[in-house]
Amino acid sequence: MATVLVTGGSRGIGKATAILLARHGYKVVINYLRNKQAADEVVNTIRATGGEALAIKADIADELQVLAMFAEIDNAFGAVTALVNNAGILFQQSTIENLTADRINRVLATNVTGYFLCCREAVKRMAYRHGGEGGSIVNVSSAAARLGSPGEYVDYAASKGAIDTLTTGLSLEVAAQGIRVNCVRPGFIYTDMHATGGEAGRVDRVKFSLPMQRGGQPEEVAQAIVWLLSSKASYVTGSFIDLAGGK
Repeated sequence: MATVLVTGGSRGIGKATAILLARHGYKVVINYLRNKQAADEVVNTIRATGGEALAIKADIADELQVLAMFAEIDNAFGAVTALVNNAGILFQQSTIENLTADRINRVLATNVTGYFLCCREAVKRMAYRHGGEGGSIVNVSSAAARLGSPGEYVDYAASKGAIDTLTTGLSLEVAAQGIRVNCVRPGFIYTDMHATGGEAGRVDRVKFSLPMQRGGQPEEVAQAIVWLLSSKASYVTGSFIDLAGGK
């Protein structure tokens, strides 16, 4: 049975993805940073339907915590064969004039360095040259990587631009090692991340500017992630799926 790690798996897109992957037979590891109760609820939801799941607290921006998390997964479920890099942070909406070095660095530490660290540890376990059997990685970027989030989250958008580049470069680096690396770019999705940025109703404010005239649901993004991880996407690597309502 395949083992998947979903970072930021206690809420939003990560939660929907973890639950759907369990339905497809994966052993699921839910990584979370603070909300143990929410992570445990996802684990219990999966176990209630006969699935296998485990919650692990770790800050992916901290290299030692990432190492400890992967070691714990090795012991509990065996080496990961799939990774969903989903954990991400943003702060209050702001123009560039009010950004501080501390805020920028905190965003980059989680949204970029954290993805790199998790990819590194996954590749060490998946690559043929390390005795692995191959695997699949899906990075969760954002439509912001293309659109820039002017006046709101330019720092967040820049971090997601880096993830697009990571996806392209890593997919080429590890393709011959049996590892596929792909990316999804969600747009305006109904998650509580918008409240973190100070505007809980952001999706409803902007939805009519989208060609489809509506926001997206986490489950719609999860479907694309699960497909990219699966054998149905066996000849797909270095690819991007935009889930942004046409924008």
